[in-house]
Amino acid sequence: MKPRGDGLAPLIAPEDLEEWAEAQRVDGRTIVLTNGVYDLLHDGHVRSIVESAREADVLLVALNSDASTRELKGPDRPILTEDVRSTIVRGLRAVDAVTIFAASSVLPTILAVRPDVVAKGGQYSESEIVGHAEVKSWGGRVHRLPMVEGISTTDILTRIHQRMAPRGKENR
Repeated sequence: MKPRGDGLAPLIAPEDLEEWAEAQRVDGRTIVLTNGVYDLLHDGHVRSIVESAREADVLLVALNSDASTRELKGPDRPILTEDVRSTIVRGLRAVDAVTIFAASSVLPTILAVRPDVVAKGGQYSESEIVGHAEVKSWGGRVHRLPMVEGISTTDILTRIHQRMAPRGKENR
């Protein structure tokens, strides 16, 4: 799949996921699903998205909504709204489609799509990856993505806060 005329991959509404996924299967395509907040997109995010795309014909990125991000990350997150984050992710060449999920877990999205592969960061064991048992039950598999050391959104925010903190006269 290539992006639509606006250059962005399509944004699939949650209620349309089953139909979208079935259309992919009818066309003979396999689906990989990866998910995350993707706040302050960095090279670790991009590398994991590109790696995910290698695992099947079509990559669907499931993006945490603003509300589910606050639930997971705290009241100061996300930095960027779900609309902005989805546009950024939709603009990546490796991405075939994006959906935004509001639940605290990505499992309802996985169950609607029934992907052939679920890809998630290697910091999680396979048994910790949401949907691992369900995906295996229909013949799919889990792919643990290599981590990029030394980079995370939390690390970036910490560095920003440190640089913005008032400094004493001795540090000027």
